[in-house]
Amino acid sequence: MPAKVVYKTEIKSVSILDEKGQFDAKLGKGLIPDDDAVRLYEHMCVCRHLDEVAFKLQRSGRMGTYPENRGQEAASLGAAYALQSEDWLVPCYRENPGLFWRGLPMEYILLHWMGDERGNQIPDNLNITPLAIPIGTQMLHAAGLAWSNKYQKKDGIACTFFGDGATSEGDFHEAANFAANLDLPVIFVCQNNGWAISVPTKIQCSAPTIAQRGVAYGMECVQCDGNDIFAVTKVVRDAAQRARKENRPTFIEMVTYRLGDHTTADDARRYRDNEELESWKKKDPILRFQKYLAERDLWDESKQEAIDAKAKEEVSAAVKRAEGIASPETSDFFNAMYAELDDDLIQQRDTMCTHSLGLRPDELEGADVNRRTKDQLKA
Repeated sequence: MPAKVVYKTEIKSVSILDEKGQFDAKLGKGLIPDDDAVRLYEHMCVCRHLDEVAFKLQRSGRMGTYPENRGQEAASLGAAYALQSEDWLVPCYRENPGLFWRGLPMEYILLHWMGDERGNQIPDNLNITPLAIPIGTQMLHAAGLAWSNKYQKKDGIACTFFGDGATSEGDFHEAANFAANLDLPVIFVCQNNGWAISVPTKIQCSAPTIAQRGVAYGMECVQCDGNDIFAVTKVVRDAAQRARKENRPTFIEMVTYRLGDHTTADDARRYRDNEELESWKKKDPILRFQKYLAERDLWDESKQEAIDAKAKEEVSAAVKRAEGIASPETSDFFNAMYAELDDDLIQQRDTMCTHSLGLRPDELEGADVNRRTKDQLKA
């Protein structure tokens, strides 16, 4: 018998607002109303200013290592805008704009990078998981959250974010296989910024697109301009509809670029060509969005000055809240670890003694305990 083709596919690349501000009116019709477009642009400006301040905080020793979001604001923000409040956002560590849009106070992110665990204590009503520093682990969490929602017949879906390098991790393949085989309502968003720290995408992935890595698992796959908030909104909205109606996962590759270093512990000049950086600066998601608004008389210089002033005020207030937070109490270890404390744990918390009797060596005199217990506590 002659050989025959058993499978063919194609992956579309979606772009609506290009780097010159040219807008595809047909494809982008009704995606983002004017009022929302202005709000989204203002939000991006505030987030960009936070990056600038966070960088200075790290350089002045007031904060630990920080990964800038500069240049990638449209990816997570467009996704958060397209999703609903009951949907889960499962980030890695470069999704500030989307997290803040959902309602996470800015100081939580600052506290996280200051090493304060209270920055990871996300308010319950936001449906956001803490930042994931290990590469790829959050994709498994997203699949689990989606499965939970499906099992409980809840309306919410899960949307997780990761970099191009994370698709080479085993966790990605396990999560993708799990989601596709069990028909889970989850969206996998790969922010392909061209670099897995200092390793270029072309070295760690020989395929023409990252998106096609999802094809092997039977997922719908699409690529979009990750610096185009209209394209991001469209592909995420389409994926969300598929997840809700069909319980099917989608893999989205958002082609973007980090304009800063990988983190403040990195120096991208050692491995990245300056011409490449300069070419991507022209594709800045904020600049093209500003052109779009200005051409429609929705933005001008006076409004820019106003949002710049507002950004400084809001970020300054967030820094003050983060740096002015009260020192943690030792009892927080118990109170944050357990939903309910039994009597034994309460005694341990209140006495700071690890023994279940809750006695310190200096309290043993006259206590009704056996000699072995006394020797243990003294030791």
